[in-house]
Amino acid sequence: MKRVLVTGGAGFIGSAVARKLVNETDHHVLVVDKLTYAGNLESLQTVFSNPRFSFSQGDIADRSLMRRLFGEFRPDVIMHLAAESHVDRSIDGPSEFIHTNIIGTFTLLDVALEYWRALDDARKRTFRFQHISTDEVFGSLGPEGLFCEDTPYDPKSPYSASKASSDHLVRAWNHTYGLPVVVTNCSNNYGPFHFPEKLIPLTIINALEGKPLPVYGKGENVRDWLHVEDHADALLLVAEKGLPGESYNIGGRNEHKNISVVKAICALIDELAPDAAIGRRESLISFVTDRPGHDARYAIDAAKIERELGWRPRHTFETGLRETVQWYLDNKTWWERVRSGVYRGERLGVAI
Repeated sequence: MKRVLVTGGAGFIGSAVARKLVNETDHHVLVVDKLTYAGNLESLQTVFSNPRFSFSQGDIADRSLMRRLFGEFRPDVIMHLAAESHVDRSIDGPSEFIHTNIIGTFTLLDVALEYWRALDDARKRTFRFQHISTDEVFGSLGPEGLFCEDTPYDPKSPYSASKASSDHLVRAWNHTYGLPVVVTNCSNNYGPFHFPEKLIPLTIINALEGKPLPVYGKGENVRDWLHVEDHADALLLVAEKGLPGESYNIGGRNEHKNISVVKAICALIDELAPDAAIGRRESLISFVTDRPGHDARYAIDAAKIERELGWRPRHTFETGLRETVQWYLDNKTWWERVRSGVYRGERLGVAI
């Protein structure tokens, strides 16, 4: 039994991690989340009443709050998922990305180091600071090749630059101060509770409502898709078995062009929720001006985590996408409440 502090635990990936920790382990879990537009306590509803779960609303850049929470909760593991994470929003307003992803990570590292230094030797050895990052820090791939753990960083957007900065800070705290850290870089996640500004949930909801399905450029950009529950499995495994100072890439080995993903969603919704008034959903596809600096292709080589830690994804993209579409059909109340708030599906990141 360990005590796990999860930052950003009301977000898409963080809530999947928190639910898995509470439901499938004996660990005690403290979620810290600022509850910005993408944080949603409804994503934690199934674990809120568990006596091993607690929640604190707050900013990871708030040093006094972080010191108090470390002192009260006494964590054995930090799973750091708190981040501003949308490329288009980073184009419109990069300052929040600098604040949370860089200043917030620095503050958390500084507090964690002070806390770790005061632990006894046994707890020092088993303590972990786990930093969850993205494949976007590596830049863009051509038609061939994969991102490996030693791929040089080449971020292209304000978002990916801020995440690259946070990765470098985490590794520096390990190299300079000896803080036992592990870093993971993942490919594009999808699945239940995904905030509907991202490609897959936005396409699902717009298709259900008969609205245009915007696709950047010609839809030729390629992403490697990873089911969020498979990602959560991998993160728990890294927290348990990952070696301090190491990095692990996590990907689904599911490369698809954006236009192929949108068309697959259209076909699933036509099958699962036919609507004669709307007709074939593929007719709703609308090609729009491409995102500034849109990376052409991402693809992860997950061989290291598969070989060294024994992780394998449980979902194929086909089964995972069908489950995801069905979840949005079954949970209309969840996404309608999200859509009634600060985000209604408008275009972001046009850089004009």
